[in-house]
Amino acid sequence: MKQIKSFAAIFAVLSMLFATGCSSDDGGFTQTDDGSEEEVTDLSGNLESDRILDASFQYNITGPYLVKSGATLTIPAGTVITTTGGTDKYIAVEQGAMIDIQGTASLPVIMRSSQDPWGGLLLCGEAPTTEGVDAIAEVGGLIYGGTNANDSSGNIDYLIIEDSGAQINSESQYNGLTLYSVGSGTSIDNVAIIDGTDDGVEFFGGTVSVTNLYLENNEDDAVDWTEGWNGTVTNTYVLHTIEGFSTAVEADGDNANPKLMNFTANSTTGGTALQFKKESGATITNLALIGYETSIDMKDDGPLSNVIIEGEDGDPNNTYIAPPTVDVTIFDWVSSNSTGDSFTILEGDVTGTVTLDPNTNYLLNNSYIVQSGGKLIIPAGTKITARDGGVDVYIAVLKGGQIEINGTASDPVVMSSQSAQPGDWGGLTICGDGPTTEGIDAIAEVGGFVYGGNNPNDDSGNIDYLVILGTGAQINSESQYNGVSLYAVGDQTSINNLAVINGADDGIEFFGGTVSATNLYFENNEDDSVDWTEGWNGGITNTYVLHEIDGFSTAIEADGDNFNPSVTNFTAVSSTGGIALQYKKESGATMTNVLLTDYATNVDMKDDGPVSNIIVDGVPMTTVDDDVFNGTAVDISGWSWINARL
Repeated sequence: MKQIKSFAAIFAVLSMLFATGCSSDDGGFTQTDDGSEEEVTDLSGNLESDRILDASFQYNITGPYLVKSGATLTIPAGTVITTTGGTDKYIAVEQGAMIDIQGTASLPVIMRSSQDPWGGLLLCGEAPTTEGVDAIAEVGGLIYGGTNANDSSGNIDYLIIEDSGAQINSESQYNGLTLYSVGSGTSIDNVAIIDGTDDGVEFFGGTVSVTNLYLENNEDDAVDWTEGWNGTVTNTYVLHTIEGFSTAVEADGDNANPKLMNFTANSTTGGTALQFKKESGATITNLALIGYETSIDMKDDGPLSNVIIEGEDGDPNNTYIAPPTVDVTIFDWVSSNSTGDSFTILEGDVTGTVTLDPNTNYLLNNSYIVQSGGKLIIPAGTKITARDGGVDVYIAVLKGGQIEINGTASDPVVMSSQSAQPGDWGGLTICGDGPTTEGIDAIAEVGGFVYGGNNPNDDSGNIDYLVILGTGAQINSESQYNGVSLYAVGDQTSINNLAVINGADDGIEFFGGTVSATNLYFENNEDDSVDWTEGWNGGITNTYVLHEIDGFSTAIEADGDNFNPSVTNFTAVSSTGGIALQYKKESGATMTNVLLTDYATNVDMKDDGPVSNIIVDGVPMTTVDDDVFNGTAVDISGWSWINARL
């Protein structure tokens, strides 16, 4: 475990670093007195060759940092770059250079000032501008403009810029993100610009487009363009809660007909929403303006026919008041990740005994694997935030290892991605030494882990009061992670009070083994809530399944040979039809007190196996249409612990 300050500075994406390398010959490293290399965290001067920053360091801009032609600056997820501000504090990517900002929703890249406004991020490209080829920027004499509309200056993804807008001279200020003739080959997605003293983003010509743009309390214009920019901005949310700002949109110069798609601007202090100067215009669809005194201001009496809104000429008498056309929750990553809280990373191997601290904020960064002989103890109330890193992020307990999850009804353990959306991460996998029809030392589809033996009494630890959300990352075209995967887990393992919610695959799956589980809650898992195969012959008691989404698979899916597991006190409720119980091959179960509500199909014998293998309340079924699933509902009114979240 490694302590790193600031949620957004927690880690670098390891696979990216390994694939790209970590060399830098432009001052990225310096030699210490003992001859070792040390990362240079002050950023200034010229970057003449490729450099990859390291998210475990916090960087400081001490002067203009210029990425020169032919060089690429790579900034991994979670990197924080700060400065004290001033007109000489900025990052500029010159013509022919590239930037690769690789933030994620859970770990955006953050650039901010700790004191005065700073210069923000500037990109200079070779796309067309009405200023011609090799124009001179008002910032630092940078050169921009050319004839290559498809020019690429790199990639920006999940970037937060704060506190920009340093004063250049009496007429000019820096913006948060300044795009000089940037071409359409540049990818810009998920950018937030907050508390700038000038514009949020300004386009000086070029053809670049931007998707998912959040702009809050920038004192001049939120979005500004000039010099014939003709790209597209999609999904923009502007928030004004301060007096004296200029506009949500300012456009100037010739009209190259850029597009705004899904644009919502919200002001609590009046002001002007859209201002068009000279001949400028745009095509705007799905516009919502809330709280502005002036909807459209044609500053120089240019033609309203250049401003096309919802297919018609713009009308200053129309307030364009409408419900928001952009769901601001798509920008939850902005406010929730710039808090600067301290997190502790979980990744790598557990070889001894590791006990977590419920008062510590944990981030599951990559795989966290309990090796044979190791033990991971997770006390009541512990919360683990899983990076939404897909298949790279999971907890696994290997054969011979143990996990103790010691939650309580009042203080359950929570493991969840930040947004708790299906498929964000890989969930919990436990591998035991119990029997499976796959034999001894079988290979799991997850991580190539080894499982299976001849010890039905194997003990992998205990799970008590655990809530898991957002699992089900896609492994390949055939496989996904489950919320909890139990590979040949033995009956001395204790599992009680488990909730799996919003998984893209199964809630729980048993791959052989003899383990049993009690008090299970499954809500809106997209595949099967309970799944077993490979001869599992344990039991589940007191299980509640809720389906409120279309397209799920089943409440129970059973496959393979029938080792007659038991299902006692099982309630499944659907508001969208679907299949309740599906049995494949020869599978079956002994079921007691089962209630199925509002499924289109109660029993599906997928491979025409013997329905008599399903024994309900002591009687083998004779047909799939037997009316035998009218038991008493499992009472979950006291299960308030299932509502625990990060």
